[in-house]
Amino acid sequence: MLGWEIDRDALTAPAVARNRDAILDVLRRVLPARGTVLEIASGSGEHAVHIAGALPDLTWLPSDPDLEARRSIRAHTLRAGLTNILTPLDLDARVVPWAVDRVDAIVCINMIHIAPWAATVGLMTGAGHALSEGGILILYGPFREGGRHSADSNGAFDASLRARDPVWGVRDREAVAAEAAQRGLVLTERMAMPANNLTLIFRRARA
Repeated sequence: MLGWEIDRDALTAPAVARNRDAILDVLRRVLPARGTVLEIASGSGEHAVHIAGALPDLTWLPSDPDLEARRSIRAHTLRAGLTNILTPLDLDARVVPWAVDRVDAIVCINMIHIAPWAATVGLMTGAGHALSEGGILILYGPFREGGRHSADSNGAFDASLRARDPVWGVRDREAVAAEAAQRGLVLTERMAMPANNLTLIFRRARA
């Protein structure tokens, strides 16, 4: 019965298989050796399982406001037999303050372009409060820079997002960094990633 429930609840996102190893390579380098990592908008939970399985000394705290996503996270966790993934939180990035203790890092993969701008503002506000001093926020996804898309495919993707919902869309890296800076989060690294995506690393300033 348990196996049937896992198979029923475990969702699959095709993009995960394409980008998970590239993301993991970055996280191996920038995450602390030990500590708690909060993942915002964990979705299916496939990233959580892939990363937590590869980095067993970290405690992974997934979250998502969607009940179906949280069930999927639990199903993938049970299937993988991982003990360093905590019960997923019901957390909407827009609703601050978040009901979380201090964490050492926050990871947010492919969220801010499929959410209203308020989610980016909430993400930065929540991260500014939840991160320990010197803690890092890691964003992955497509961004515009200097008001331009990095590839025609990103422009087409942006148009398709805005057609689905006018409050969605690929965000300007400079605007995201400005929101972060207002909350004590400094952009310290920009990395080009496969498929015209970026990883941005923000660090919470020490007092």
